[in-house]
This record gives sequence, C-alpha cells and structure tokens, in this order.
Amino acid sequence: MPLVFQRVLILLTLALGLGVFLAWLPAEMREALLTGLSAQRSLVSLLFFFVLISLSLLWSGGQHVDASAFVFLNRQIYHSPGLDKVMWALTQLGSMWFALLITPVFFVFGYSHLAVEVVLGTMTLWLFVEMVKMLTDRSRPFLVLEGTHIIGRKESGRSFPSGHTSQIFFMATLLRYQLQSDFGQALALYIVALLVGFTRIYVGAHYPRDVLGGAVLGSVWGVMMMLIDPYLWGVDA
Repeated sequence: MPLVFQRVLILLTLALGLGVFLAWLPAEMREALLTGLSAQRSLVSLLFFFVLISLSLLWSGGQHVDASAFVFLNRQIYHSPGLDKVMWALTQLGSMWFALLITPVFFVFGYSHLAVEVVLGTMTLWLFVEMVKMLTDRSRPFLVLEGTHIIGRKESGRSFPSGHTSQIFFMATLLRYQLQSDFGQALALYIVALLVGFTRIYVGAHYPRDVLGGAVLGSVWGVMMMLIDPYLWGVDA
C-alpha cells in the first residue's frame, strides 16, 4: 500500500477513535469538555500551533533548518562524560514509566485525585503520541545525520513528536493546576520541563521541532485534564 494511503488510513482511524471516545464519555462530561475547548482561546491556539508544526514537516526547507539546529545543539555545544550522565538522568524525568512510578507518592501524601489523573493522562497521551508518530512517520535524527552524539541506547520508534517532552509538559501543567502553584513554583516546573525537552536533543533522540511539538501537545493535554477534572470527581469534589 502506498505511504500516502497508509497515512490517510491512519488519519481516518484517529478521527474514528476520537469520535468513539467522545461518544463513550458521559453526556455531561462531553458537553463540559467541548464547551471548555470553545471557551479556552489559549487552548485552541495551542492546538492550531501543534497542527502547524506537524504540517511544517512537509516543508523541505524546514527540515534543513531543523537539522542545522540539531547538529549545533547535539554536536557542537560542550560535552563531557559528567554532563552526559546528568543529561541522561534528566531525560528520564520525561519517561512515562517515571510518571507511573511516582504515582504512589501522590497517594501517600493524600493527592489521590492527582494520582489517578496522572495515570489517566499519561496513558491517553502515550496512545495519542504513538498514533501521531505513525501518521508523521519521521525518522530519528541519528538515522539521517552522521556523527550524531548519542547518549544511552538508540531510541526506537519514530521521532515526531517527542514523547518525553509531551509527558513532562503534561505533568508540569497538571501539577501547576492541582497543587495550586504560585508563580515561582510554576516557573520552576516549566524550567524543568524545558530542560527535559533540551535533553532530548542533547542525547540524540529528537529534532528541535519534535521537542517543540511535544511541549505544545503536553501542555494541551494538561489543560484538557483540568477541564474534565470537576466532572471526574463531581463539581463539589
């Protein structure tokens, strides 16, 4: 089957899956989600931005810019064995498994709702990221660019968007909301998220646009979880 038809089929499958998911939601939650989406101009803008980033992958000139930025950030900036270890450790903060492993900590400290939302958001985000990767079918940079500086194992799967970056920005957005963070705390959360996003380029796993797309998608996922939060637990919860 030609690649273009494969992608159209995947896109149709995604649309069908989204429709089934919306139909499965209770009517009250579905209405709240759709109303919230229409009222959240910033969320709509983020969604539109993510679509633009995805479509930009079709632009050959954009690939040249992306590759040049990757080469600079991955190969030409300072590297050392110690810094490589720090970057490898930081990049694990964006792992889906790390998010699931720290979930019991939220239960222990009395944040049971947050724990459930971390699991729910993480699993659904992972599924969506994997479907987008199938649709865009972008190769990892180390498969295209010679001399890529790789730390740890070579990542499998496709490249766009960055799953680790999506996950860490989802967590930052969700924690900011659930823990009612002040400006300083929120700033710290997003600085960590930005660092994790940067490590994905540093370790050789993703292009800059992969990271940017992941950051936008993860933020969107966090906002969407906020919108359905009252209907997960009841308005008075």
